[in-house]
Amino acid sequence: MSQPISRNLYLCLYVLEELTKQQPEKEVKIIIQNWIRISNMRLGWIDDFDKIAKFQMVRILEGHKDEITHVKFSPDGYRLVSASADKTIRLWDVLSGKQIQIFIGHSKWIFTAEFSPDGYTIASCSSDKTTRLWDVNTGKEVKRIIIDFVVSPSTLYIDFSPDGKTIVLGLADTTIRLWDVNSNKEIKKLMGHSSGIWCVQFSPDGQKIVSSSKDKTVSIWDVKTGKRLKELNGHFYSVRRVRFSPNGQFVVSGSWDGTIRIWDVTTGKELQIIENEYDVNDVKYFPEGQMIVSCSDDNNICLWDIKTGKKAQELKGHSKSVLSVDISPNGSAIASGSPDCTIRIWG
Repeated sequence: MSQPISRNLYLCLYVLEELTKQQPEKEVKIIIQNWIRISNMRLGWIDDFDKIAKFQMVRILEGHKDEITHVKFSPDGYRLVSASADKTIRLWDVLSGKQIQIFIGHSKWIFTAEFSPDGYTIASCSSDKTTRLWDVNTGKEVKRIIIDFVVSPSTLYIDFSPDGKTIVLGLADTTIRLWDVNSNKEIKKLMGHSSGIWCVQFSPDGQKIVSSSKDKTVSIWDVKTGKRLKELNGHFYSVRRVRFSPNGQFVVSGSWDGTIRIWDVTTGKELQIIENEYDVNDVKYFPEGQMIVSCSDDNNICLWDIKTGKKAQELKGHSKSVLSVDISPNGSAIASGSPDCTIRIWG
């Protein structure tokens, strides 16, 4: 355990030095306080989220000209990628709030942008019916995926496998495709949903895929065989997002029926229902697996205690609905994107 702690300490000292150069003292104190408390929680020294410092807005990132559809932290947590209806993807420095790079090429609304596990590539999908891979450093397009159909369907969501060799695509035509990054060829097609796929994600070990659909269901798939292992029924409206827990034993789903649900991956049993009141647009686990964060059409972001099912905190600031939310790899920061054309960083 000493080696990871030493590495984290080194990173924290480096970031602290950079923060003090760029940010007001108040913002630095807020971020450091959360780092310490979150680290203590992950190490088992704190087991009650109520004891952790509350998140506060520390930064607003502006530059997009239309609604922001997706935000995602880089694997090291220092950068953030955003996708927008303005047809651009933008790369941001989280500490300074400055735009580092802009990726231009899509001709229509962009749904999703995701980092590769090594952080050197960004994949994006758009209503222009293409999925594109971009070089993070140069901003240039390096590869393009086009599903070979007479009427090519839009890809609504994408995710890299943990080893970065495969991309999973969730399509509007009800299918899920596995795509080899190196050969740029389709490996497998998964079929079973009866309506368009809103979200797909690899499990932490890369052996399974979870998907959510407009057909109100969540499915768990075996990557090797392409067979559906479980169909999870319970939501009564379109399931917007679904994610694996950090240990891969559970999934959390958020739906436009106003509920967040937690499921057991092995049994398919619904374990918990959290009533959100408003349509849930995105939901994710914190890295320690004890909390989840969601965003919805009431313009707010909510943090939930999984053990109690109660709301731990509500973050207010956006002037329109919040479409996307992400958590930094160490759990110390939250990013949110909205049709109000802003990205907000909470720490």
